Amino acid sequence: MIGLIRYTFATVLHTQRYLAPLFLFAGLTGALTVNGSGPLAPAYASSAGALLLCSTWLTVVLAGLDAPPQRAITVVSCGGRSLRVLLAAIGTALLSCLALTAFGLLLPLWTGDHAVTAADLLLGVEAQLTCVLVGVAIGVPCSRPVFGRQGYALVAALALLTGALFAKGLSPVNRLLTLMATTPDATALLRPVGGMLLVSVAILAVSTAVTQFVSARRG
Repeated sequence: MIGLIRYTFATVLHTQRYLAPLFLFAGLTGALTVNGSGPLAPAYASSAGALLLCSTWLTVVLAGLDAPPQRAITVVSCGGRSLRVLLAAIGTALLSCLALTAFGLLLPLWTGDHAVTAADLLLGVEAQLTCVLVGVAIGVPCSRPVFGRQGYALVAALALLTGALFAKGLSPVNRLLTLMATTPDATALLRPVGGMLLVSVAILAVSTAVTQFVSARRG
């Protein structure tokens, strides 16, 4: 698995297809958090929302790096286990977003004027990881192994992102961002946001299973 993740990292770095989602995240986070003041929860809600979009796009890129013939060769090289190739793409996306989480955590402190507590930092980590997991869960089934045409994949990704952001009860993201935008007390938010993080883990697990099933049937 480590070798597959290294291969995925090397391929995406060589193709430079990571740049667009990276610039999107940096631009949104900078625009939404620069020169902020007051409680940190709303600032971290902004960086978490930006990370949701970035992680979705990055996952679509990583899961569809190889054309079908090359993907078939990679699967054969892994002993015919296509699930390992899918998990490598997911693992690469998660590891990449961990670095972006640190950026989203520190940028508001650098560019704004906030009183910082340990609860604020922990809340920021929980919120961003929740959005990362949901973003990856959206990106996985909207990638090339499931959708042969990029136009259909784009429509599906936009629909799922819109639902995650605005539809109540569809994902933990809507409630997460609403709570963080309206509740300044980070300590009071730690438990509910922690619960949403656990829910997002389950969502990613289900999304991975569905994607593997569909892609295996297509293959």
